[in-house]
Amino acid sequence: MGVMVDTDTNTDTIPSTDSTQPNNRKMQIQLPTREAEEEKEKASSPSDVASSNSESEPLFPTNGGIRRRAPGESSLSGRVMSRRRSFGRDVQHAAEETFLLTRLTLILLRYLGIGYRWIMKFLALCLYAFLLMPGFIQVGYYYFFSSQVQRSVVYGEEPRNRLDLYLPLNANDRMPVVAFITGGAWIIGYKAWGALLGRRLAERGIIVACIDYRNFPQGTISEMVEDASQGISFVCNNIASFGGDPSRIYLIGQSAGAHIASCTLLNQAIKECSEGGTSWSVSQIKAYFGISGGYNIVNLVDHFHNRGLYRSIFLSIMEGEESLSAFSPELLVRKPSNKHAVSLLPRIVLFHGTSDSSIPSTASKDFSDALTANGGLVDLILYEEKTHTDLFLQDPLRGGSDQLLETLVAVIHEDDVSACAKDVEAPVARRLVPEWMLMLASRVSPF
Repeated sequence: MGVMVDTDTNTDTIPSTDSTQPNNRKMQIQLPTREAEEEKEKASSPSDVASSNSESEPLFPTNGGIRRRAPGESSLSGRVMSRRRSFGRDVQHAAEETFLLTRLTLILLRYLGIGYRWIMKFLALCLYAFLLMPGFIQVGYYYFFSSQVQRSVVYGEEPRNRLDLYLPLNANDRMPVVAFITGGAWIIGYKAWGALLGRRLAERGIIVACIDYRNFPQGTISEMVEDASQGISFVCNNIASFGGDPSRIYLIGQSAGAHIASCTLLNQAIKECSEGGTSWSVSQIKAYFGISGGYNIVNLVDHFHNRGLYRSIFLSIMEGEESLSAFSPELLVRKPSNKHAVSLLPRIVLFHGTSDSSIPSTASKDFSDALTANGGLVDLILYEEKTHTDLFLQDPLRGGSDQLLETLVAVIHEDDVSACAKDVEAPVARRLVPEWMLMLASRVSPF
């Protein structure tokens, strides 16, 4: 599979391949005598050349002739044309994205209707984002301007089939790789939400690929899983081109992304038991980390409804009530017919805060119990008094020692002695948001 890069966001780094570009190579002509060469030099002063070109050569050559250009003229005009094409693509891309976002928003509003709960959640989300804005601005600057970030690498044919790569500096050897699926209630997920995690892991010598996927109503759960699978396949088959180690690939999912990633991983294991011939294998994933995920969707429908993700919308996302069990990893693990598939799964590490009100920590505990009962290798790590967003946002923005990050790095580097030695000396992350703003954000958080 070839490596594709979205030229809309990387036009400055990709050389032009336009076959119509003028040929800039200089033609060398061997003159028969020294006298002829001297005569040539006398007649070739800059003013004479310019005069000769302007007077004797037509601007638009006929009969297949080629107009001679002054040195540098071709490359300059090529750059101008390239910038014009790039600007045109940017305008077209922005217009298409604006139209798509507007259309999807109107569709989503039709589903939501006028509801008190979701409107209050939306207002709380706006205030929450405002309080964390000092950190978001700094991470956003890194995301858009750091040379370590390669944005919108294309992994498939759908508009959202893009991923962002976070590359460590001064890497000499093949580096471990994390494929990350972000959360967003299956509705507002976006690859850039992983920028903070990508930055922190890249600082520790780990490549991170944040995989985007179609949100509802642009896509439903089966299409989200399909996108995630395609993104993971791209990482498994192409990450060596970016300095990654194909034998050390890890999968992380957060919130809704943890649900999508676990569905993808389990579905892949089931396929390998029956079909085979897939573009990637579960055996290529060394470990899966699930952060604040929900794994039994049947049990969460009423919970989500009471928190503003109404039953009608959620069932539309999950393709109807009859499909809930098919997209509940816990229930799939408990099916006797899937026992062999469970044995193919990599090591699984589940993280959850005990004060999580968006998805109760019992969701991870029940999934852990199901995996253990059916031969899965699983670790469950619960963080006392941590909320749904503490683990992924507030704690990293707070700076200092981040428990979840250190656990991730410890598992990823456990077989690498030199990397473990560097981890001991790793600089402490600096604070990005004042403590009083973080505390207030925790109080108003809609999650």
